[in-house]
Order: sequence, then structure tokens, then C-alpha cells
Amino acid sequence: MVAITPGLAGEDKLGPKDSRYVDVPSLPWKPTPTKGIDMKILLLDEETGLMTALFRWQPGTELPRHEHVEIEQTYVLEGSIVDAEGEALSGNYVWRPAGNQHVARSPNGALVISMFLRPNKFLDGDLAGQELK
Repeated sequence: MVAITPGLAGEDKLGPKDSRYVDVPSLPWKPTPTKGIDMKILLLDEETGLMTALFRWQPGTELPRHEHVEIEQTYVLEGSIVDAEGEALSGNYVWRPAGNQHVARSPNGALVISMFLRPNKFLDGDLAGQELK
């Protein structure tokens, strides 16, 4: 496993067993393929797909139907995310098993931290066949 934090200052000077202390505010927001959702990648292993990231959802954003290839976990820091199965409000947590498919929305905006073992697979629209990276 070769995990990194993209944009982490001084990471090139750290040994493979050294801790990574991440100044999250200094990391850049990166657009995702879904307009209205930006992310800050906190941990990424491109070989396995393992990823932990902050996601900032603008009000009214909808993430097209996608499948969670492995377990996905999300903790809502601000706002809420909604799908046909329920709603996770600020301070709540939701996890989804491998194979779960849904459309996610954020009617009023949200800030969440999500952990993936593998990237989502998009099933519909312009993103069909793509993975979140």
C-alpha cells in the first residue's frame, strides 16, 4: 500500500513509517465530476482505491445513481445528505454495504467526511462507467 495525502507539504521528506499530520485548511478543494461537489483528499491509495476525503456539497446538488463497490462510510459535519432510504443530518453517520446503489442529494448543502475502500461506480448519465477519484 502506498498511501499519500495529495498536496501535503513536506510529505516527500517523510519515511514510509512516519505519521502524516495534515493541515486540512491548507489543502486545496478539488472539483469532482459532479457539479456542485468539491473534495479535499485526506488519504489516497491509488493502487487499492482506499480514500478518505471531505466533500462540500452546494445546496440542491444531486449525485447521480452509483454503486458502492465496497463499504462506504460518511459522517455529516454540517447540513444533510438524503436518499430514498433516509437522511443523515449534521452529527450523524451512515454506512453502506458493498453493492448498495442510490442517488444522493443535499437539499440545503453539506460538509461530510467519507471513507471508501474502493471508488464508487457511477451507473447513470454522463458519469456512467466512471469512478470517483
